[in-house]
Amino acid sequence: MSDVLFTHAYFLRFDPKQWETMQPYPPLGTLYAAGYVRQLGYDVGVFDSMLADGPALFEEALKRHRPAYVVLFEDHFNYLSKMCLTRMREAAYHMAALAKSAGCTVVVSSSDATDHKASYFSQGVDYILVGEGEYTLGELLNSLSGRSKTAIEDIAGLARRQDDTIRETPPRGFLKDLDELPAPARDLADMSAYEAAWRSRHGYFSTNMVTTRGCPFKCNWCAKPIYGNRYNSHSPAYVAHDLKALKDTYHPDHIWFADDIFGLKPDWVESFSRHVEELQCKTPFKIQARVDLLDEPVVAALKRAGCDMAWVGAESGSQKILDAMDKGTLVEQIHKAAQRLHHHGIKVGFFLQFGYPGETREDIEKTIHMVKKGRPDDIGISVSYPLPGTKFYEQVRQDLVDKTNWTDSDDLALMFQGTYSPEYYRLLHRVVHGRFRTQRGLDTLAELVTHPLRMNRSRMRTIATGVIGAATAVVGEQRLRRMEK
Repeated sequence: MSDVLFTHAYFLRFDPKQWETMQPYPPLGTLYAAGYVRQLGYDVGVFDSMLADGPALFEEALKRHRPAYVVLFEDHFNYLSKMCLTRMREAAYHMAALAKSAGCTVVVSSSDATDHKASYFSQGVDYILVGEGEYTLGELLNSLSGRSKTAIEDIAGLARRQDDTIRETPPRGFLKDLDELPAPARDLADMSAYEAAWRSRHGYFSTNMVTTRGCPFKCNWCAKPIYGNRYNSHSPAYVAHDLKALKDTYHPDHIWFADDIFGLKPDWVESFSRHVEELQCKTPFKIQARVDLLDEPVVAALKRAGCDMAWVGAESGSQKILDAMDKGTLVEQIHKAAQRLHHHGIKVGFFLQFGYPGETREDIEKTIHMVKKGRPDDIGISVSYPLPGTKFYEQVRQDLVDKTNWTDSDDLALMFQGTYSPEYYRLLHRVVHGRFRTQRGLDTLAELVTHPLRMNRSRMRTIATGVIGAATAVVGEQRLRRMEK
């Protein structure tokens, strides 16, 4: 029996593209909250939806734990949770209904619930945590359980329904010293299931960590309903010790730092690399970073700390589009960052975004040229996605009538009136990936001509994929031209 049962609504099985990719990570946001509430003295359980078959299994967890409180605390470090996919929203509704049927008080912390409070309250949710949730949740549980005499209306960062009206208390300030939080309660997740999934599909085990919360930059399509337009971080020593404990306990081969931006503060990466060396816990890891922050000292320190790949929000090869997005970066900075990372032996991933208002075929070609010139090791393509609370959302809001969220991550619907049709951008997605695979195949072939002894199965696969990519690109580009007319 548990006092509090934590869960979240991201079921990997409901996202066919991600299920096929099979790179699951534990819900860190959920586990941080569970660890904090457990530290307060509550008996805590976790139903981890990530690898579960569906919400029906949650009903079994309710019977097993018999909690007084159910907390749907979404993983705010999972970008797909931030996108509020409709399949996951429906799962959240289903789980809330099951919890209410079991007589539980239901609390939700999520970007979607923050933006659509009335909808969640209509599904039986009792409370919504607004903003950073751990401290608000702790005070709420203490009040509901009688551990404290604090009135509900005096708890900052809380929304509730009262007399058919949504009542919200004043906002709560953000936690500045993240080291105050206990480590995420990874012991409440089935880490062996994650390891088995990774090893069976990829031959190694990757798991996740975070060093920060938030982002201070102002890209106008980026929603920040949980952590706001700020940036707070763990100390380098804290992160290194957490990495050491994670490595000693679960033995991962690889780490994914799920921060929006890794190592923004001056000298943070350099200090982190020193602590990693001192603790002898160096582990290959990948990060997300901004191109204008990847100067020579930072990249060198990243390499020393163990970074083997950096994903950057390149977005577009057109300066016009970057400026329209309020991105605050230059196309030339993208190229320099890629060169610098490659020089230090760190792989590069480009996040690309098509369909932003005003983008023309010329702008698209500039993005394709940027990929060809930058030689990234991988690319991730999306179309512009309007989220409530953003300048971009307000810009296209009048067009959002029939569809306001993707069903799953492979939806790729352009939900507003763009330069071209939604089908055009779906095809463009395939064409750009085809061109990318073609270039990778040609680069690998050129390498083997010079160094034939480097031939192996992986390089042969890259060449074969390049041939298929070329065919996809040629046929797709012909269709794109016809659609443009």
